[in-house]
Amino acid sequence: MSPESQDTSFSMEDFEKALDKHDYGFAVGQTVKGVIADHVNDGVYVDIGGKAAAFLPSQEAALRPVMDLSATLPVGDSFEFVVIRDQNADGQVTLSLRRRLLDQAWEKVKELETANSTLEVKVTGSNRGGVTADVEGLKGFIPRSHLNEKDNFEGLKGQVLSVKFLEVDLERKKLVLSERLAGQASRMASLQVGQLVSGQVASLKPFGAFIDFGGSTGLLHIKQVSDRYVESLSAVMKPGDTVQALIVNIDEGRGRIALSTKHLENYPGEMVEKTADVMATAESRAERARKKLEAQ
Repeated sequence: MSPESQDTSFSMEDFEKALDKHDYGFAVGQTVKGVIADHVNDGVYVDIGGKAAAFLPSQEAALRPVMDLSATLPVGDSFEFVVIRDQNADGQVTLSLRRRLLDQAWEKVKELETANSTLEVKVTGSNRGGVTADVEGLKGFIPRSHLNEKDNFEGLKGQVLSVKFLEVDLERKKLVLSERLAGQASRMASLQVGQLVSGQVASLKPFGAFIDFGGSTGLLHIKQVSDRYVESLSAVMKPGDTVQALIVNIDEGRGRIALSTKHLENYPGEMVEKTADVMATAESRAERARKKLEAQ
Protein backbone atom coordinates (compact mmCIF):
# COMPACT_ATOMS: atom_id res chain seq x y z
CA MET A 1 0.00 0.00 0.00
CA SER A 2 1.36 3.42 -0.94
CA PRO A 3 1.99 6.16 1.64
CA GLU A 4 -0.83 8.18 0.05
CA SER A 5 -3.40 5.42 0.59
CA GLN A 6 -2.22 4.97 4.21
CA ASP A 7 -2.92 8.67 4.92
CA THR A 8 -6.47 8.52 3.49
CA SER A 9 -7.29 5.37 5.43
CA PHE A 10 -7.27 7.34 8.76
CA SER A 11 -11.04 7.26 9.42
CA MET A 12 -13.28 9.43 11.61
CA GLU A 13 -13.46 6.49 14.02
CA ASP A 14 -9.67 6.55 14.32
CA PHE A 15 -9.83 10.29 14.94
CA GLU A 16 -12.35 9.86 17.76
CA LYS A 17 -10.22 7.13 19.35
CA ALA A 18 -7.23 9.45 19.24
CA LEU A 19 -9.28 12.12 20.98
CA ASP A 20 -10.38 9.64 23.65
CA LYS A 21 -6.73 8.77 24.36
CA HIS A 22 -5.72 12.42 24.68
CA ASP A 23 -5.47 13.67 28.27
CA TYR A 24 -6.53 17.27 28.49
CA GLY A 25 -5.50 17.41 32.14
CA PHE A 26 -8.47 19.38 33.50
CA ALA A 27 -8.86 18.94 37.26
CA VAL A 28 -11.26 20.36 39.84
CA GLY A 29 -9.79 23.55 41.30
CA GLN A 30 -7.64 24.24 38.25
CA THR A 31 -7.66 27.75 36.73
CA VAL A 32 -8.14 27.69 32.95
CA LYS A 33 -8.48 30.30 30.21
CA GLY A 34 -11.44 30.13 27.87
CA VAL A 35 -13.40 31.98 25.21
CA ILE A 36 -17.16 32.49 25.40
CA ALA A 37 -18.64 30.33 22.61
CA ASP A 38 -22.44 30.40 23.04
CA HIS A 39 -25.29 31.26 25.39
CA VAL A 40 -28.18 29.08 26.53
CA ASN A 41 -31.03 29.64 28.99
CA ASP A 42 -29.18 28.29 32.03
CA GLY A 43 -25.59 29.24 31.27
CA VAL A 44 -22.75 29.67 28.82
CA TYR A 45 -20.61 27.35 26.72
CA VAL A 46 -16.91 28.09 26.89
CA ASP A 47 -14.10 26.92 24.61
CA ILE A 48 -11.17 25.91 26.81
CA GLY A 49 -9.44 23.77 24.17
CA GLY A 50 -10.92 20.52 25.44
CA LYS A 51 -12.64 17.62 23.76
CA ALA A 52 -15.97 19.37 24.31
CA ALA A 53 -17.00 22.90 25.16
CA ALA A 54 -17.07 23.50 28.91
CA PHE A 55 -20.26 24.67 30.63
CA LEU A 56 -20.60 27.71 32.88
CA PRO A 57 -23.89 27.70 34.86
CA SER A 58 -25.55 31.13 35.11
CA GLN A 59 -25.22 31.13 38.94
CA GLU A 60 -21.45 30.80 38.56
CA ALA A 61 -21.12 33.67 36.07
CA ALA A 62 -20.53 36.59 38.48
CA LEU A 63 -20.27 37.67 42.10
CA ARG A 64 -23.70 39.31 41.93
CA PRO A 65 -26.88 38.19 40.08
CA VAL A 66 -26.66 38.73 36.30
CA MET A 67 -29.71 39.84 34.35
CA ASP A 68 -28.22 39.54 30.84
CA LEU A 69 -25.48 36.94 30.36
CA SER A 70 -24.90 37.91 26.75
CA ALA A 71 -24.06 41.47 27.81
CA THR A 72 -21.90 40.41 30.77
CA LEU A 73 -20.09 37.63 28.89
CA PRO A 74 -20.12 38.48 25.15
CA VAL A 75 -19.31 35.75 22.63
CA GLY A 76 -15.63 35.89 21.71
CA ASP A 77 -14.45 37.46 24.98
CA SER A 78 -11.88 35.52 27.02
CA PHE A 79 -11.78 35.05 30.80
CA GLU A 80 -10.12 32.93 33.47
CA PHE A 81 -12.31 30.26 35.09
CA VAL A 82 -12.04 27.65 37.82
CA VAL A 83 -12.96 24.03 37.09
CA ILE A 84 -15.60 22.98 39.64
CA ARG A 85 -16.73 19.60 38.21
CA ASP A 86 -14.86 16.82 36.40
CA GLN A 87 -15.56 15.80 32.83
CA ASN A 88 -18.86 14.04 32.22
CA ALA A 89 -19.39 11.20 29.74
CA ASP A 90 -19.21 13.67 26.85
CA GLY A 91 -15.90 15.11 28.04
CA GLN A 92 -17.50 18.33 29.29
CA VAL A 93 -16.23 20.03 32.45
CA THR A 94 -18.17 22.58 34.54
CA LEU A 95 -16.64 25.99 35.18
CA SER A 96 -17.07 28.89 37.57
CA LEU A 97 -16.18 32.49 36.87
CA ARG A 98 -17.56 33.46 40.28
CA ARG A 99 -14.91 31.40 42.09
CA ARG A 100 -12.14 33.09 40.10
CA LEU A 101 -13.61 36.53 40.79
CA LEU A 102 -13.82 35.67 44.50
CA ASP A 103 -10.12 34.74 44.57
CA GLN A 104 -9.26 38.00 42.84
CA ALA A 105 -11.47 39.99 45.22
CA TRP A 106 -9.73 38.51 48.29
CA GLU A 107 -6.34 39.25 46.74
CA LYS A 108 -7.43 42.86 46.16
CA VAL A 109 -8.77 43.23 49.70
CA LYS A 110 -5.50 41.91 51.15
CA GLU A 111 -3.58 44.48 49.11
CA LEU A 112 -5.84 47.25 50.39
CA GLU A 113 -5.35 46.10 53.98
CA THR A 114 -1.57 46.04 53.54
CA ALA A 115 -1.72 49.60 52.19
CA ASN A 116 -3.78 50.66 55.26
CA SER A 117 -6.45 51.99 52.90
CA THR A 118 -9.69 53.72 53.85
CA LEU A 119 -12.67 52.44 51.83
CA GLU A 120 -16.13 53.69 50.92
CA VAL A 121 -18.56 50.76 51.34
CA LYS A 122 -22.32 50.42 50.98
CA VAL A 123 -24.31 48.88 53.86
CA THR A 124 -26.26 45.88 52.57
CA GLY A 125 -27.85 44.38 55.68
CA SER A 126 -27.79 44.06 59.45
CA ASN A 127 -28.05 41.67 62.38
CA ARG A 128 -28.04 42.09 66.15
CA GLY A 129 -24.27 42.48 66.28
CA GLY A 130 -23.76 45.08 63.54
CA VAL A 131 -24.14 45.62 59.79
CA THR A 132 -22.88 43.97 56.62
CA ALA A 133 -21.33 45.84 53.70
CA ASP A 134 -20.17 45.13 50.15
CA VAL A 135 -16.37 45.23 49.67
CA GLU A 136 -15.15 44.42 46.15
CA GLY A 137 -18.13 42.05 45.85
CA LEU A 138 -17.35 40.38 49.20
CA LYS A 139 -19.47 40.56 52.35
CA GLY A 140 -17.78 42.49 55.12
CA PHE A 141 -19.02 42.90 58.70
CA ILE A 142 -18.91 46.06 60.83
CA PRO A 143 -19.46 45.27 64.55
CA ARG A 144 -21.69 47.54 66.62
CA SER A 145 -18.68 48.73 68.65
CA HIS A 146 -17.03 50.01 65.47
CA LEU A 147 -20.05 51.94 64.14
CA ASN A 148 -20.79 55.60 64.79
CA GLU A 149 -24.53 54.78 64.77
CA LYS A 150 -24.96 52.00 67.31
CA ASP A 151 -28.76 51.70 67.45
CA ASN A 152 -30.61 52.31 64.18
CA PHE A 153 -29.03 49.59 62.00
CA GLU A 154 -32.00 49.55 59.62
CA GLY A 155 -31.48 53.23 58.97
CA LEU A 156 -27.93 52.51 57.81
CA LYS A 157 -29.01 50.13 55.05
CA GLY A 158 -28.10 51.61 51.66
CA GLN A 159 -25.81 54.23 53.17
CA VAL A 160 -22.13 54.58 52.20
CA LEU A 161 -19.66 54.50 55.11
CA SER A 162 -15.94 55.19 55.31
CA VAL A 163 -14.20 52.19 56.89
CA LYS A 164 -10.83 50.66 57.62
CA PHE A 165 -9.94 46.99 57.97
CA LEU A 166 -10.03 45.27 61.35
CA GLU A 167 -9.40 41.72 60.11
CA VAL A 168 -8.79 40.10 56.72
CA ASP A 169 -8.54 36.31 57.05
CA LEU A 170 -8.19 34.63 53.64
CA GLU A 171 -8.28 31.08 55.03
CA ARG A 172 -11.48 31.59 57.03
CA LYS A 173 -12.92 34.05 54.49
CA LYS A 174 -13.49 36.54 57.30
CA LEU A 175 -13.65 40.27 56.59
CA VAL A 176 -14.23 42.68 59.50
CA LEU A 177 -14.35 46.47 59.10
CA SER A 178 -14.39 49.55 61.32
CA GLU A 179 -16.07 52.91 60.74
CA ARG A 180 -14.61 54.16 64.02
CA LEU A 181 -11.02 53.55 62.92
CA ALA A 182 -11.66 55.36 59.63
CA GLY A 183 -12.92 58.40 61.52
CA GLN A 184 -9.91 58.26 63.81
CA ALA A 185 -7.57 58.04 60.82
CA SER A 186 -9.27 61.05 59.22
CA ARG A 187 -8.85 63.09 62.40
CA MET A 188 -5.23 62.00 62.77
CA ALA A 189 -4.50 63.18 59.24
CA SER A 190 -5.37 66.72 60.35
CA LEU A 191 -2.94 66.62 63.28
CA GLN A 192 0.76 67.38 63.28
CA VAL A 193 3.73 67.05 65.62
CA GLY A 194 4.19 70.21 67.70
CA GLN A 195 0.47 71.02 67.70
CA LEU A 196 -1.02 72.13 71.02
CA VAL A 197 -4.24 70.30 71.88
CA SER A 198 -6.68 70.68 74.73
CA GLY A 199 -8.62 67.77 76.17
CA GLN A 200 -9.89 65.98 79.23
CA VAL A 201 -8.17 63.29 81.26
CA ALA A 202 -10.12 60.13 80.44
CA SER A 203 -8.22 57.78 82.74
CA LEU A 204 -5.01 57.43 84.73
CA LYS A 205 -2.74 54.40 84.47
CA PRO A 206 0.56 53.67 86.22
CA PHE A 207 2.37 54.44 82.95
CA GLY A 208 0.48 57.60 82.00
CA ALA A 209 -2.78 59.44 81.31
CA PHE A 210 -5.16 59.01 78.39
CA ILE A 211 -6.37 62.39 77.13
CA ASP A 212 -9.52 62.74 74.98
CA PHE A 213 -9.46 65.67 72.56
CA GLY A 214 -11.42 66.48 69.41
CA GLY A 215 -12.70 62.92 69.00
CA SER A 216 -9.21 61.40 69.37
CA THR A 217 -7.33 59.94 72.32
CA GLY A 218 -3.67 60.53 73.06
CA LEU A 219 -1.33 59.09 75.67
CA LEU A 220 0.54 61.42 78.00
CA HIS A 221 3.25 59.05 79.23
CA ILE A 222 4.39 59.62 82.80
CA LYS A 223 7.91 60.38 81.50
CA GLN A 224 6.43 63.10 79.28
CA VAL A 225 4.63 64.92 82.12
CA SER A 226 7.70 66.70 83.51
CA ASP A 227 11.46 66.86 83.07
CA ARG A 228 11.60 65.93 86.75
CA TYR A 229 10.68 62.46 88.02
CA VAL A 230 6.94 62.12 88.67
CA GLU A 231 6.23 59.63 91.41
CA SER A 232 2.44 59.67 91.08
CA LEU A 233 0.30 61.05 88.27
CA SER A 234 -2.64 61.50 90.63
CA ALA A 235 -0.64 64.25 92.38
CA VAL A 236 -0.60 66.23 89.12
CA MET A 237 -4.00 65.51 87.52
CA LYS A 238 -7.18 63.52 87.93
CA PRO A 239 -9.87 62.14 85.55
CA GLY A 240 -12.02 64.96 84.18
CA ASP A 241 -9.29 67.60 84.40
CA THR A 242 -8.67 69.76 81.34
CA VAL A 243 -5.10 69.37 80.09
CA GLN A 244 -3.24 71.14 77.31
CA ALA A 245 -0.38 69.18 75.76
CA LEU A 246 1.86 69.08 72.72
CA ILE A 247 1.69 66.28 70.16
CA VAL A 248 5.16 64.75 70.02
CA ASN A 249 4.49 61.66 67.89
CA ILE A 250 1.78 60.36 65.53
CA ASP A 251 1.69 56.68 64.56
CA GLU A 252 -1.10 56.47 61.96
CA GLY A 253 -0.53 52.78 61.28
CA ARG A 254 -1.17 51.85 64.91
CA GLY A 255 -3.59 54.71 65.59
CA ARG A 256 -1.50 56.13 68.43
CA ILE A 257 -0.86 59.75 69.43
CA ALA A 258 1.86 60.62 71.97
CA LEU A 259 1.47 63.80 74.04
CA SER A 260 3.81 65.82 76.25
CA THR A 261 3.54 68.60 78.84
CA LYS A 262 7.18 68.62 79.91
CA HIS A 263 8.09 70.69 76.82
CA LEU A 264 5.84 73.44 78.19
CA GLU A 265 7.88 73.77 81.39
CA ASN A 266 10.19 76.73 82.05
CA TYR A 267 12.17 74.53 84.42
CA PRO A 268 12.17 70.81 85.39
CA GLY A 269 9.39 70.06 87.85
CA GLU A 270 7.20 73.08 87.04
CA MET A 271 4.33 70.80 85.94
CA VAL A 272 4.43 69.14 89.36
CA GLU A 273 4.76 72.33 91.41
CA LYS A 274 2.64 74.78 89.38
CA THR A 275 0.38 72.72 87.11
CA ALA A 276 -2.32 75.41 86.91
CA ASP A 277 0.20 78.11 85.89
CA VAL A 278 1.64 75.94 83.10
CA MET A 279 -1.82 75.14 81.77
CA ALA A 280 -2.98 78.79 81.95
CA THR A 281 -0.05 79.98 79.81
CA ALA A 282 0.26 76.89 77.60
CA GLU A 283 -0.43 78.73 74.35
CA SER A 284 2.39 81.23 74.82
CA ARG A 285 4.77 78.45 75.89
CA ALA A 286 3.82 76.25 72.92
CA GLU A 287 5.65 78.32 70.29
CA ARG A 288 8.95 78.05 72.15
CA ALA A 289 8.32 74.35 72.72
CA ARG A 290 7.66 73.77 68.99
CA LYS A 291 11.00 75.34 68.05
CA LYS A 292 12.71 73.11 70.59
CA LEU A 293 10.99 70.01 69.14
CA GLU A 294 11.96 70.99 65.57
CA ALA A 295 15.58 71.34 66.64
CA GLN A 296 15.67 67.81 68.09
